[in-house]
Amino acid sequence: MPPRLAWRAAELAGIDNETATARTLRFRVPGWPGHLAGQHVDVRLTADDGYTAQRSYSLAAPADGDLIELTVEAFPDGEVSPYLTEVIEVGDQVEVRGPVGGWFVWRPESKAPVLLVGGGSGIVPLMAMIRARRQAGSRVPFRLVYSLRDQDRRYYAEELRRPDPGLDVTYLYTRSAPPETSRPAARIMLDDLAESGWPATFEPDCYVCGPTGFVEAAADLLVALGHAPERIRTERFGPTGGS
Repeated sequence: MPPRLAWRAAELAGIDNETATARTLRFRVPGWPGHLAGQHVDVRLTADDGYTAQRSYSLAAPADGDLIELTVEAFPDGEVSPYLTEVIEVGDQVEVRGPVGGWFVWRPESKAPVLLVGGGSGIVPLMAMIRARRQAGSRVPFRLVYSLRDQDRRYYAEELRRPDPGLDVTYLYTRSAPPETSRPAARIMLDDLAESGWPATFEPDCYVCGPTGFVEAAADLLVALGHAPERIRTERFGPTGGS
């Protein structure tokens, strides 16, 4: 295999809890070739008896030497996520392969305004783009529309509360909205993207990530608002937690 696609040893260097069921894991990967915001990696676990299981996870932050970050949501019936969210400890090793993907990426040299639409853990690669923008000192304006069940499921809550000039964040709640929120709990709607996104005439680059149903609905709404389909990039994931 080319070096980029070879399996590499990854040692856990740090853990941050995001929610009651999700954590961010920082791995040190010697020889890591770097990556673009929006790419993902394959993670492989090997049991003592030789059995292996692997899943794909989006990278949560831009390249930082040999460090990579993944944010993983626990799925009770999963083979990989329960280990990554409940068992693994600093110093333990897994294997990673990547980076993977070249379509659903944001590059700092881009000058178009950006609309990010995330559903649940679909915020992960979008957060990598937000962080890459900040790291590069880019002045490209970003708007994030983040749909989630309730406020206890917010990823990166503290970081997204901090002032970040040029970044506007809108939360949409589907099950339970905080008392201070005027919008009632509901799935993403046309008015949400019309009010919190960019006008189609601005020709923004749109990135949509989340469960399949959410992605299809959000992409259809963007097209209905006049956004060019070729400017809408989507990434979806299934119940196993893979990208």
